[in-house]
Amino acid sequence: MKPESVQIGVDTGGTFTDFFIVQNGCISIRKILSTPANPAEAILEGISNEIHSPEACFIIHGTTVATNALLERKGGPIGLVTTRGFEDILFIARQTRTRLYSLQGEERSFILPRSLCFGIDERTAADGCMERSPSDEDLEALARLLRKNKLVSVAVSLINAYADNRNEEKIGRFLEKNGFTVSISSRLLPEYREYERTALATVNAYLVPVITRYLDQLQTKLGRTDLRIMQSNEGFISPDKAKREPIRTSLSGPAGGVVAAFHVGRAAGADHLITFDMGGTSTDVSLIDGKIRQTHEGSVGNFPVRLPIIDIHSVGAGGGSLTFLDKGGALRVGPESAGANPGPACYGKGSRATVTDANCVLGRIVPRFFLGGAMPIFPDRSEEAIGRLARQIGKSIPETAEGIIAIANANMEKAIRVISIERGHDPRFFTLFSFGGAGGIHAADISRNLRIPRIIVPKNAGVLSAMGFLLSDSIRDYSQSLLAAERTISEDHLSGRFNELADLGLREMEDEGFSGTEVHLFRSLDLRYSGQSYEINIPHGSRTEWLEAFHQSHCRLYSYAHLDRDVEIVNIRLKAVGSGRKLKLQKHPPRKTDSKKACIERQPLFYGGSRMDVAVFDRALLFPGFHIKGPALAADYESTTFCPPGYRMVVDSYLNLIITHE
Repeated sequence: MKPESVQIGVDTGGTFTDFFIVQNGCISIRKILSTPANPAEAILEGISNEIHSPEACFIIHGTTVATNALLERKGGPIGLVTTRGFEDILFIARQTRTRLYSLQGEERSFILPRSLCFGIDERTAADGCMERSPSDEDLEALARLLRKNKLVSVAVSLINAYADNRNEEKIGRFLEKNGFTVSISSRLLPEYREYERTALATVNAYLVPVITRYLDQLQTKLGRTDLRIMQSNEGFISPDKAKREPIRTSLSGPAGGVVAAFHVGRAAGADHLITFDMGGTSTDVSLIDGKIRQTHEGSVGNFPVRLPIIDIHSVGAGGGSLTFLDKGGALRVGPESAGANPGPACYGKGSRATVTDANCVLGRIVPRFFLGGAMPIFPDRSEEAIGRLARQIGKSIPETAEGIIAIANANMEKAIRVISIERGHDPRFFTLFSFGGAGGIHAADISRNLRIPRIIVPKNAGVLSAMGFLLSDSIRDYSQSLLAAERTISEDHLSGRFNELADLGLREMEDEGFSGTEVHLFRSLDLRYSGQSYEINIPHGSRTEWLEAFHQSHCRLYSYAHLDRDVEIVNIRLKAVGSGRKLKLQKHPPRKTDSKKACIERQPLFYGGSRMDVAVFDRALLFPGFHIKGPALAADYESTTFCPPGYRMVVDSYLNLIITHE
């Protein structure tokens, strides 16, 4: 890819839109309030001064438009075309229950009614044998039915299309010629499990009109800039690909943060990380054990997303999380958020107390330093909001604020336990990598409660996801179901199937502007013991290597292995990675920090029921080797880091703050 003179990472969040800008080797950052009604407005406002020459501007954008449209049910009207007799597939689903012992039925929501699920007369057998193909008369009748219902976006998912997709392609070509936008299941997910494949195609069709409108508008405004869209799998794609397959962007913002954590952590000498991204609306956590972990079992809302995505666990706990008393009089925090408008009470518009207001009352936010002083903060409004709650529960304002922080911390600690302890990982052997606008304020308390020995708070922590976009590669994921015992598949046959995926990957990466030498291919297998329902992904090497790796992984995950049992190859997978020009992390030489200049003020702070005066340091004036003993605050343009009593902070050569218990 051609080097660009301006590189911009843009992360649209629920409260703020973040910008990480690299121009002629110089880095600048920016945060502005998001514009939920039209996210493009905030983006255009944030980069308007940077695009002097659109042709020389490279932008990677992480967006929540797809996720929000799905969660808020604001997608387009859609129809589903499937094999006749299987029209109820989405409504039957898997019959799984999240609350196993509840006596009440669980509510389920659907993105289309049963009346818009249309069956067509076709049949492909499970072995790929074509038994019936849809007739021209059936296709004409289908098109008339779709027009009668005023549908434009259509999902096509036929039973056993993973084994032979010719019928799906025939229907798709016909509908596209007749003016419909079509999401074909075998293009998105050529794997068995008909419900997950159908759900994915349907959700994709639901999002296509929304994402297409949004990206068309953004591209029109940006002109000839080179725009890319971040995916959920740690790589980016072209806008055209994102319009066709918007489901791939569902967790793009959090994915950027994990990518940045991986690279920054590795540079700092830590490759076993628990990432802790606390923003305004939610907190996202992930575990890195030498590599970024991915899953094929993700979901958005209650919709399965069986695509390779970074394994991220999210909870509705962020700086903007609203506090309230439940019917029993207990104090609660989240998951509802104040968002960007009206935002926390201290922003000047809202009146309800949030986690940010609690931190403001406790003195953990530096009002005159918030966004470099560009955004006014009103601590008196936070006191009023927290005070109303305090009077209801008979506590002082500081006690109530500390209670809010303790509840928020407990919610976030629970999320970290899900991705660590509950999966067999001991947090004591990891480093907490904290970022997001609010992460540094809570990181020390969370690490203490989980016994995590070390914390890294990176430079530019409040815009790290936007930075991560510029550290990412262009990535394509491909898969194909085999469903055969390993002993029946020859190495030649397996290599041939992988080569088919490799040829497709190389062609598509070439279309993106990558030469063959810039593309790296990674092969893997989904394996399970015969008779099992779930599989484990194992890197492909020699047969002996991947069989042994499977047995070992199964034993680690489930505490046993069947060495004499048939192993089944469920799917083969290929990841094509195009490595272009990426942001290079800058190492800084040791430099003496002037303590008097770096300590910009002192302010009162409440911690552990006690009031104390703490030093406030300007993080921009802290250089490698500088030590800070808690209690103290390190304030940056976009985030604040709190070092409690008994802790110390050290600045490393990458300007990260390394926090440890004394």
